[in-house]
Amino acid sequence: MSTPGDSPLGRTVAWPARYDPGLLFAIARADGRRELGIDERGWPRIGCDLWTAYELGWLDPRGKPCVGIALFAVPADTPRLVESKSIKLYLNAFAHERMDSGEALAARIAADLSDAAGGAVAVEVLPPTGVLPVREPEGECIDDADVAIDAYGPPDPSLLRAAGPVVEEVLVSHLFRSNCPVTGQPDWASVQLRYRGPRIDREALLRYLVSYRTHSGFHEQCVERIFMDLLRHCKPQKLAVYARFTRRGGLDINPWRSNFTTGQRPSNARLPRQ
Repeated sequence: MSTPGDSPLGRTVAWPARYDPGLLFAIARADGRRELGIDERGWPRIGCDLWTAYELGWLDPRGKPCVGIALFAVPADTPRLVESKSIKLYLNAFAHERMDSGEALAARIAADLSDAAGGAVAVEVLPPTGVLPVREPEGECIDDADVAIDAYGPPDPSLLRAAGPVVEEVLVSHLFRSNCPVTGQPDWASVQLRYRGPRIDREALLRYLVSYRTHSGFHEQCVERIFMDLLRHCKPQKLAVYARFTRRGGLDINPWRSNFTTGQRPSNARLPRQ
């Protein structure tokens, strides 16, 4: 199985001239989940990775350029994630490819991503104007907490605390930062936590999220680590973790994980900084 070190990430790569599904580079999710102690017989929770691709172009049947925005929904129970630079290379390879329509392009991309991820990936290609709502995430922001912080890595779940009567609330922080495990470039995100259980100490939660500041991990793996740490240390009855990362290379990746048996996929509305 391929590893991040084998990928085109962080290397100088010639831009492809024509469509080539072989450009997609898949990485086993099991590699990151094994470290978290997740049962590799399957991902027993609800979740998906919502991608937005802003740099997408192709030719119509007469050779006229078209542009659009692509939305991908990759189920969390697919055995593989697809590395982001390989997706950018793959999408840009359509620049000189004639397609009958945006719908035909979406079907082609869906088939290729599904093959790479090992499960059904939903793809939609939208026109480039006025299609993606922009709004702040639901929830109470914890970033104004009057707290001193000096732990910036590695992630420290021992910081987490929860106690008292059961509450149901939604908390948000815009201060999350981690780093690409191959290039070392920073990845910035807003994290939303929806839970029902003993009240989570907000200052402790903020310290914990900031402790990712020098951590190296893919977006999906960071969200799963947060999810598992909260389950183990705060013991909520219900939990959903959603992170919306700012874009790099024309792509944003927004993982969501939940243990709600009736959980619904969150809105794919952009944040102002996306």
